[in-house]
Amino acid sequence: MKRSFVAALVFAFLFGACHSSESAKDLHTPTDSSYAIIGKITGQDTGTIFIYHSRTRVHDSARLDHGYFTFKGKSDTVEFCNLYIYKQGDPNNLKGFFLENGKLSMLIKKDSLQDALITGTPTQDEYHLFETVTEKSYNDRMAATAKLYYSARDRKDKKSMDSLDKIFDDLDKEQKKIITDYTRTHPASTVSAYEINENFRYNPDAGQVENLYGMLNDSIQLGFYGRAVHELLKKARVTAIGQAAPDFSAPDALGKSFSVSSFKGRIVLVDFWASWCGPCRRESPALVKAYRQFHAKGFDILGVSLDESKEEWEKAVKDDKLDWTQISDLKGSETDAVSLYGIQGIPMNFLLDKDGKIIGKDLRGENLMKKLQEVLP
Repeated sequence: MKRSFVAALVFAFLFGACHSSESAKDLHTPTDSSYAIIGKITGQDTGTIFIYHSRTRVHDSARLDHGYFTFKGKSDTVEFCNLYIYKQGDPNNLKGFFLENGKLSMLIKKDSLQDALITGTPTQDEYHLFETVTEKSYNDRMAATAKLYYSARDRKDKKSMDSLDKIFDDLDKEQKKIITDYTRTHPASTVSAYEINENFRYNPDAGQVENLYGMLNDSIQLGFYGRAVHELLKKARVTAIGQAAPDFSAPDALGKSFSVSSFKGRIVLVDFWASWCGPCRRESPALVKAYRQFHAKGFDILGVSLDESKEEWEKAVKDDKLDWTQISDLKGSETDAVSLYGIQGIPMNFLLDKDGKIIGKDLRGENLMKKLQEVLP
């Protein structure tokens, strides 16, 4: 299952220093330049609830008073935020919503944060309808498929996981069509720009993103999420098929530096992975098979690990028998190559020809074998 490591790492920074909000009795009526949130959690009287502002990376918190909580402040633009509750050793699910100046109400059931009802401002009301009406069928099937996938993962049932991966691919295509159709009919929508940026980031197709960006009206293109889509488009163009692969270098486990350009003259797969990435590790046997079958014909792999632990990285290389060049600066998702290639999720790879041009992207299993048979008969 394709999963963004940005999303997977959100909890790594989510529970930093928080700024306390005012109590319920201090809540003022919001003006055009301020927001106010009033909420109620049924079944939980005390505790703390948090908001993470994804645009500014600021955390906010409020204490529960007989289940009620309030937040207030000012927002200079519409932004997507995450609501969450933290119990020691048990971070609950996130609930995303749009925050803008105005008044929001939140109705939440204990232990059911994802089902929270959040309404009151134009963008959030639109987003609520998008989630509960436009995407409802997709969301229901995605949730059911994810439940089956996690059950198969717990059983270590690779056959079922592989089968479900194909369903995820079909669901991904369906979701992208939903967003494309929605953007076409809602060109002046912040929700449209947000959904494009969120759901077309993994292995973006430059032509597809350019088409979607062109659907947005000028005011949305100039907004925060419109600008994010434009940045996505620029990075998609950099790694489009036919482009020269961006060059970078990093050390192997012994400290020797290797670069992408040092593999010119051979067909090379630049493979982004990590020891902690389950889908990456499940792909290892297919990579080993491809390497053993085509290495003598001029095929190489440059493994680029997003690990931070050298010990875990080296152990995974040994356990999975990854007998090709492996490099890492041990900076995790902060490594320069991640930004350079616009990596939003792993596993992700780029197949380069002998001149260093990109001839394939995100090639897995049999798709990789077919492509190698085509270029190295």
